[in-house]
Amino acid sequence: MFIQIISLVLLSVIAVIILIDIIPIFKDWVSRIHIGRYNDKNVWNQSITETGVKWLNRTPKIKVTDNTRLVAIDMLKGNYTKSAIQDWQEASLVLGLSEYVKHNDDEIVKNEMMKFLNSKFDYNGQWINKPEHVDGAILAYAVMKLDFIDTDKYKKALDYTWEMIKEHIGEDGTVGYRKSIQSYRYVDTIGFICPFLVSYGTKYDKNECIDLAIKQIKEYEQYAMLEEHYIPSHAYKLENKAPLGLYGWGRGLGWFAIGLIDAWNELPEKNPYKPVLEESIKRFAKAAMRFQQENGSWNWTVTRNECRPDSSTTATLGWFMFNAVKIDEISKECLASTDKAINYLMRVTRRNGAVDFSQGDTKDIGVYSMLFNTLPFTQGFCIRMINSHNNSKVA
Repeated sequence: MFIQIISLVLLSVIAVIILIDIIPIFKDWVSRIHIGRYNDKNVWNQSITETGVKWLNRTPKIKVTDNTRLVAIDMLKGNYTKSAIQDWQEASLVLGLSEYVKHNDDEIVKNEMMKFLNSKFDYNGQWINKPEHVDGAILAYAVMKLDFIDTDKYKKALDYTWEMIKEHIGEDGTVGYRKSIQSYRYVDTIGFICPFLVSYGTKYDKNECIDLAIKQIKEYEQYAMLEEHYIPSHAYKLENKAPLGLYGWGRGLGWFAIGLIDAWNELPEKNPYKPVLEESIKRFAKAAMRFQQENGSWNWTVTRNECRPDSSTTATLGWFMFNAVKIDEISKECLASTDKAINYLMRVTRRNGAVDFSQGDTKDIGVYSMLFNTLPFTQGFCIRMINSHNNSKVA
């Protein structure tokens, strides 16, 4: 009898483990039936925004590993997700929805956003759980983009974020990805910190923040860009300025694009750095457009036509291109590139409004995920791009 009970328990555990593996695969298969049947940009916008609102306060957890078998073991070991990954997922949703409410007086969405803020900040405007890594800066930036609230209420959290970034400054005067990894500079960091630094520095008259953002971008350009093609490597080593990882990693281009275009957007017109970044934008836009596929996407390795398209790369570069339309010299080409990106993203959106086929989380320099699924980060930038596009005079 005892042996039978043990056997039954073991079989139950095995069944649960198998179900944990099988259910997500089955759900993906079902969700992809009739994928991409959006033809109207307004309908698509409504669908992806509704999904973004649902995810804001119940953000799907993003896997750290690529394992699709025995996932329960990763969960038990604590290797399934990491909080820092969630920061930039949530930030993207806030950025997207902030663009939506800018053009739509939607109280339901605003209430969801206030619910989100109340879960992140205390009554003094300080972080409830203070971010330890620079990933948190893009979430702080997203909060600053909410124009229906008084962002000064959260100044303590914003001040903390600036202090946290300063703690990550290395001997070269630029910001490291982690305190424990000060010998490298990552392209991700440009997207994480530069928009926040310029926005915060401009709002609170802290020129040292703006100087740091420009230094971070310009030094990356100097040491980590493939000169002829002007695309970034994943990272570079401080000691000898050697580029590391892949030149042309798609989301790496996306991180550089976000940091560059949003920093430029946040600069006042008369700021002397404005034309400096504008030259970088023109050069990067022309470079990125050369690698856009005929179907409107950018691949996860943008330099290889054989690679899979990556929706996260396409959404972030689409956002970049649409904002670069403001520069007369490249306006026409950038608008055409944006429209191609939007049309592609519409074709990979599930019936429930979730944009599919984004590359999973990167494991290390040069170690990239081969899983392609939904990603809140992509969802947010699609919402951000289409709402800006649909409410623009140039679209």
